[in-house]
Amino acid sequence: MENFVAGQYDVIVVGGGHAGSEAALASARMGMSTLMITMNLDMIAFMPCNPSVGGPAKGVVVREIDALGGEMGRNIDQTYIQMRLLNTSKGPAVQALRAQADKDAYSRQMKHTLEQQENLSLLQGVVTRLLVEEDSRVSGVVTQTGAIYRAEAVILTAGTYSRGKIIIGDLSYASGPNNTLPSLELSEHLLELGIELTRFKTGTPPRIHQDSIDFDAMEIQPGDTQPNHFSYLTSDEAFDEASVPCWLTHTNSQTHAIIQDNLHRAPMFTGIVEGVGARYCPSIEDKIVRFSDKPRHQIFIEPEGLHTQEMYVQGLSTSLPEDVQVAMLQTVRGLEKAQILRPGYAIEYDVVVPHQLHLTLELKDFPGLYTAGQMNGTSGYEEAAGQGLMAGINAALKIQGKEPLILRRDEAYIGVMIDDLVTKGTTEPYRLLTSRAEYRLLLRHDNADLRLTQYGHDIGLVSEERYDTYQTKKQDIETELERLSHTRIKPSTPGLTELFARVNSSPLKDGILAYDLLKRPEIKYADLISIIPKDGEPLERQTGEQVEIQIKYHGYIEKAERKVSKMQAMETKDIPEDIDWDAIDNLATEARDRLKLIGPTTLGQASRVSGVNPADIAILSVYLSQGKSRIARVSS
Repeated sequence: MENFVAGQYDVIVVGGGHAGSEAALASARMGMSTLMITMNLDMIAFMPCNPSVGGPAKGVVVREIDALGGEMGRNIDQTYIQMRLLNTSKGPAVQALRAQADKDAYSRQMKHTLEQQENLSLLQGVVTRLLVEEDSRVSGVVTQTGAIYRAEAVILTAGTYSRGKIIIGDLSYASGPNNTLPSLELSEHLLELGIELTRFKTGTPPRIHQDSIDFDAMEIQPGDTQPNHFSYLTSDEAFDEASVPCWLTHTNSQTHAIIQDNLHRAPMFTGIVEGVGARYCPSIEDKIVRFSDKPRHQIFIEPEGLHTQEMYVQGLSTSLPEDVQVAMLQTVRGLEKAQILRPGYAIEYDVVVPHQLHLTLELKDFPGLYTAGQMNGTSGYEEAAGQGLMAGINAALKIQGKEPLILRRDEAYIGVMIDDLVTKGTTEPYRLLTSRAEYRLLLRHDNADLRLTQYGHDIGLVSEERYDTYQTKKQDIETELERLSHTRIKPSTPGLTELFARVNSSPLKDGILAYDLLKRPEIKYADLISIIPKDGEPLERQTGEQVEIQIKYHGYIEKAERKVSKMQAMETKDIPEDIDWDAIDNLATEARDRLKLIGPTTLGQASRVSGVNPADIAILSVYLSQGKSRIARVSS
């Protein structure tokens, strides 16, 4: 087939999933002429697994994407069918939003957004090769039709399509998710280039017909009736409390017995599945083996949209043969007559081993080539979207000749995720958890805009209008904190006695600052301003929440910020790119090998490399200090 030059762009994004959508939009919105090439334009931002967005840690990532100027939060706010704030009985560090999505509406809305975006072109096609110059710089792509598209940067977001293989029982065949076309030649080309790949596995549960479910036998899981949304641009007035419920049921001993009796037919135990699965999202057969002491497991029945009868059986991910899936489903309370519309399956796919990446998500050995999403070893739409956004941002910044945007671990869960992947690596599909963040009290879902909007504005993804709103919110918070810290409440303050009686709070013996009164767990900001209203317009709901959180958790937040300050000395101590690791005496052999492999750019990053201990970091710190001293003496 004869090749022909079909176009020239600044950035080419390969793949139209959640990572690809964010990468393409970020690049285009930063002024780069951008081309997105995807295998099927009808599968833009498709949800082949759980039809939801958010959850612990993941929900914070969606808020961070929004604060930086990304699209996922806005898109789900327009297409959700249920919204819930999770962990409301716990502190703000682990609270997170979760939305049940109308999966078709979500995909259509994202496609519409991409189609309307200035500087962005869409193309349905299959990329088979990269254009690689003699200096290893990537300068474009070649498609299956022989078309050549040139660019300054290429972002690969092929996800589970990368040599995808679907497995159901003893049946396996090449496929992308949901029986779509897999990407075969591109993976083979990456291997030819010497890029290290590994195989991971994920899976889905069966989808069943809504009319075959006995909902009366299950526990209803309604959405919230109070306004909440992912995007800071979405108003409370847009909240729809007429949401669609989910339903809760459980497996039982009969379910477990059927699975146990058929483990000899389970691909993950017979050797048919070669890829590594996610420990934090196991299949039902894996749960039965690993947690054999558990008499039951939760099963959530979730609608896939407003205009479909398909229901997602969350918690029953499986690759067991279809006849076993039918049998085990019909042992579950409420699913005795369940009719399968699509059987569950496992899918194996290629992953770029992430130690080959810079923190910008650019490959170290191939300038101009970026990877993002499940291709980097993560699991989940949110993790993919966060990486796609950062890859798009950093590709654009590099072309513009500007410094990259690298979020620190104390600034964003996105920063935690990328640092974990590049510095620590992953031997299984990586899932963001609140426990992965050392400073999770600082990385809350409520303050993502305060942490990241400035960055979004600086790089050109946050509009002036939105930035002005952010500045106003910051000022309103500071002004109200100042007012409460100087307003004294007396025992005789009108309405105080009634308030204390209503919330069961101890009466005052002496006067107290409003700031200190709000530290009481049972006193809310809304309670406080009912007795000491502020002048002018009341604060916006989210602004008032921020005032309350900053006061109630002031001591804990301050303690976390002190820890961050101590770490900053290491995070800002740069390691030269051309450092000779062999020249550093007394480094442990394992540490030397790992440091060579990862190539950390700061002392802080080096301290997080697996196999590097504190003694190695002390030796490296001394070496860097001595090197700087010698350079200083030479230059003087």
